[in-house]
Amino acid sequence: MTEVADSAQETKWLGWRAVADLYHAYFTGLILLVVTRRGTADAAEFVFRVFRRQQQERFLPGLEKLGLNHLPPAVAAAQYHYLSNWIGGVHVEYMYETDRKAWIRYPPPRWIWKGTAICGVPGEVSRAMLLGWHANNGAALGNLKLGFVCTKQSVDGQDGLEGYYCEYDNELELDQRLVFARHLEAPRFDPKNAPVLPVASWPKPRLEKAYRNYAMEYVKTAAPVMVQLFGPEDAGNLLHLTGKLIGMQYFDEVAQALAERRGAAKDFASFLRALFDAEGDAVAISSSEGQFEISQQTWKLMADVGDYHPACAKVLEGLFEGLAAGCGRHIPVRLKSAAGGKAPFVWSIG
Repeated sequence: MTEVADSAQETKWLGWRAVADLYHAYFTGLILLVVTRRGTADAAEFVFRVFRRQQQERFLPGLEKLGLNHLPPAVAAAQYHYLSNWIGGVHVEYMYETDRKAWIRYPPPRWIWKGTAICGVPGEVSRAMLLGWHANNGAALGNLKLGFVCTKQSVDGQDGLEGYYCEYDNELELDQRLVFARHLEAPRFDPKNAPVLPVASWPKPRLEKAYRNYAMEYVKTAAPVMVQLFGPEDAGNLLHLTGKLIGMQYFDEVAQALAERRGAAKDFASFLRALFDAEGDAVAISSSEGQFEISQQTWKLMADVGDYHPACAKVLEGLFEGLAAGCGRHIPVRLKSAAGGKAPFVWSIG
């Protein structure tokens, strides 16, 4: 019985990781689409707002959750980035120098710019990420002496993104909280000196779920930010097109992880049921004469988003259309109903 239970658990985790890969690709694709369709300036503003919003919502609660809020500010900020990104599967390094200076380094391959995507990311977009999050940690902690010094950016052809948190003797002006020092280089990383999560409070099931949620939450943040920044119509078009492109590209990978297959409408309905289950959403499915209807009772990802707009549902519409195209030719899928633009959604397939 134990072996069966372990096998079922591993299967569930495999599905969670497939969902993480899908949403990871969606977020990266969304940034690239803004770069190519709207230009570098809009992409940088979008990335800044996404990461600033995440920083404001998650940094301080995360410090407490990870047990870091007793540390000196520079050390706490650097260890937060190390542990939170490590949980999400990001290649990351941490190097302590003093209580007022601690390094963080993201070596290649960069998680956020997976594969060839890194070739389409301007330096301004990477800088916007640092401005949105790293440069604001001191303000969030109520310590305006804390800033971030960036020494390398991988998108500029350097061997990673790196820099250090520094607590200065004086309070920093807004434009001093992120500075560049390209002539410096991070110390070597020694895993033996890196912080670790307590196993008792971070068992394997919790880590697997956090890995999935890490990627999904980027999309949770990005969709409403895009609507507020570009307006519902333009944002909806970008959200939809990104979803369709990513869905077409990633169907095979996700289907393999979920033990689903290519085929006709019934196969895609089965795939969607498995995908919803891996995302943690409740659904009911019915069929009649080759037509399938899926009632999606919840969309947990967006359930607590205060500025949710119906245009955010274009994420799902685009993804499902793209995934359907990956499953087989001419499988129509459409959003049949959505009360007030929110779940429950009813999807018609075939």
